[in-house]
Amino acid sequence: MEKKPQRIIAHFDLDSFFVSVEVLNDPSLKGKPVVVGGRERGVVAACSYEARKFGIHSAMPMKTALKLCPNLIVVSGMRGEYSKFSRWVTDIIAAKAPLFEKASIDEFYLDMTGMGKFFNPYQWTIDLRQEIIDATQLPISFGLGSNKMIAKMATNEAKPNGYLHIPFGKEKEFLAPLKVNKIPGVGESTYSNLLQLGIETIKDLSERNPDELEKQLGKYGGDLWNKSQGFHYSEVVAYHEAKSVSTENTFEENKSDINFLLSEVVRMTEKIAFELRQDDKTAGCVAVKIRYPDFETTSRQTTIPYTFCDDELIPVAKDLFNKLWRKGQPVRLLGVRLSELTDGAMQTNLFTNLEKKTQLYKAIDEVKNRFGRDSLTKATTK
Repeated sequence: MEKKPQRIIAHFDLDSFFVSVEVLNDPSLKGKPVVVGGRERGVVAACSYEARKFGIHSAMPMKTALKLCPNLIVVSGMRGEYSKFSRWVTDIIAAKAPLFEKASIDEFYLDMTGMGKFFNPYQWTIDLRQEIIDATQLPISFGLGSNKMIAKMATNEAKPNGYLHIPFGKEKEFLAPLKVNKIPGVGESTYSNLLQLGIETIKDLSERNPDELEKQLGKYGGDLWNKSQGFHYSEVVAYHEAKSVSTENTFEENKSDINFLLSEVVRMTEKIAFELRQDDKTAGCVAVKIRYPDFETTSRQTTIPYTFCDDELIPVAKDLFNKLWRKGQPVRLLGVRLSELTDGAMQTNLFTNLEKKTQLYKAIDEVKNRFGRDSLTKATTK
């Protein structure tokens, strides 16, 4: 039986991505304490390393951040620019990497397993990082390891704007001195519980009995112990797989009433936007498809700033329909598709006062989940 090649996983992270894009747009911000977010009743969506020195961090209330640093520079954000740069980096990686996963707007995993037969994966990754920097001028860090967790944690240790390779067999040595809250997924509550158990470092965790950890922390205790040993089995999910949500409607009778057709566009867009939010994703592309009675099918699409909001997706879908439809021509089938999906939907919805909008959609979706998807719909779909 042929032995499987040792996994080689890289994790790329665009350092302080939103702030970095703002600095490229306004170089006078470089080296200053900068945060991106809403000034009034807002939260910090992203912060520069200079701002972090004051104890400022993401998700902190903006009022608290301003108290910590009165000279803090607050910018509202340029969502279209973030989407542009994210696509730019994605295109560079897609042209080079045999398998990659876009984990969020500014985070990527690359699987280079088997590439070691042909060249040095570490040097290849260094060269790719430099290519991205040269093209976009964005700072980027990466970690290289035997699984996604090790690669991500290596990236975090390499920041800002650096890189770190954890060779196979050196995982436990790398993890041992790190605090347990460095493990991805260990939040404040779990960290507090671990400290109460006398577990401060990952080495402390690795030396505990896994059965005892399960008794104390439930199944999560066993999972944490595995991670302390450097074990992690999550696969890199190819970016092109399952990266769209769509819906279609074939009418029993051909339709040519513009009001009816537009209401269908609204209804379908609202439906798949709900699905998008349920999966905690945003979309970067909208497409509309029309099929006529003779089965001729046409479609049109456009890229947009990443979003999951109905009120931003619906106007785009309606505009695409109006540009695509041959006025007065009966329609047999109508479809709407959202693609270029990326995880971390909340991440891109904290700008330009969208925090309130995000909370509104959460409330709407809670009603839909409780009483059915059709319990709340746009008036134009009635």
